[in-house]
Amino acid sequence: MANTAEAKSEDPKEVADKDGHFRRRASQFRNWVSADLDAEFPAEKGRYVLYLNLGCPWAHRTNIVHKLKGLQDVIQVVVMGYVLTAEGWVYDGSKGSEPRDPLYGFTKHSQLYFKADPSYEGRYTVPTLWDRKRETIVNNESSEIIRMFYTAFDDFIDPSLREDARPLLPRDKLKDIEAMNEWVYDTVNNGVYKCGFASTQEAYDANVYTLFKSLDRLESHLATNQTPHLFGNHITEADIRLYTTIARFDVAYFTLFKCNLKMIRHDYPNLHKWLRRLYWDRSKETNGGAFGSTTHFGPIKEGYTYTLKQTVVPAGPTEPILPMN
Repeated sequence: MANTAEAKSEDPKEVADKDGHFRRRASQFRNWVSADLDAEFPAEKGRYVLYLNLGCPWAHRTNIVHKLKGLQDVIQVVVMGYVLTAEGWVYDGSKGSEPRDPLYGFTKHSQLYFKADPSYEGRYTVPTLWDRKRETIVNNESSEIIRMFYTAFDDFIDPSLREDARPLLPRDKLKDIEAMNEWVYDTVNNGVYKCGFASTQEAYDANVYTLFKSLDRLESHLATNQTPHLFGNHITEADIRLYTTIARFDVAYFTLFKCNLKMIRHDYPNLHKWLRRLYWDRSKETNGGAFGSTTHFGPIKEGYTYTLKQTVVPAGPTEPILPMN
């Protein structure tokens, strides 16, 4: 399953296949950082760098977990521009991004890929986990990077933030979480892209109703469980993976991706409450606000607007996220 942002073409008609459907390509760097000192990529403080931008939902997952686990002093984060160009992601110094790659002085993210593999032919995606020592990409698959962050660097973080103390992937809920991950990825996380990047009416129609059926299913799940999070009283991986899509829904996907049958804030009361709880929480549960502090609505709206080759950023909604009460 590929969970990185498509990046080589700025025209969605070129991103979609010939039949008009958008199909995400598999991530190509799939190595693993391990707590085992004899591993190919052993966990070390200061060795690895997380490359991301503030608009991408896949990169956002890794940024949330990076903060939830208190990895700020363990893994450096490099933020590039959030506007997709004909050359992929670039460094432009805009709204919290770097003017150039601080490690190598690169101005384009593609240069990092070619440093890792001069013959690389895929897309230049984020998130990207880089190894300073071997000067190569370890992994560019968000679902795998976040799982590395759960446990691989436990020796370098506060014991209260470790997976055995505060599990994001509790063993007794693993089967249910992975089952939800599968259909949420296909129909919601990637479903919005299937709608937004569709280049034919048939492709759009084939995906937009499926997307909202899944949102209805999530609403029903929360209504039935009556818990603050998807699988109980504590945040799990399922919450992290869903959050980055729902946080973008009303402000970007509803308008720019034509996912406009319903809005989260008006039509899904339980999902809306769940979203706001995560965004506004500043307690130990979110390690002081890992969700809200990593959510940047300006870059999100502008990034999607310009990626779709539009020139006018939608003004609304007036409040990108509503208060908890």
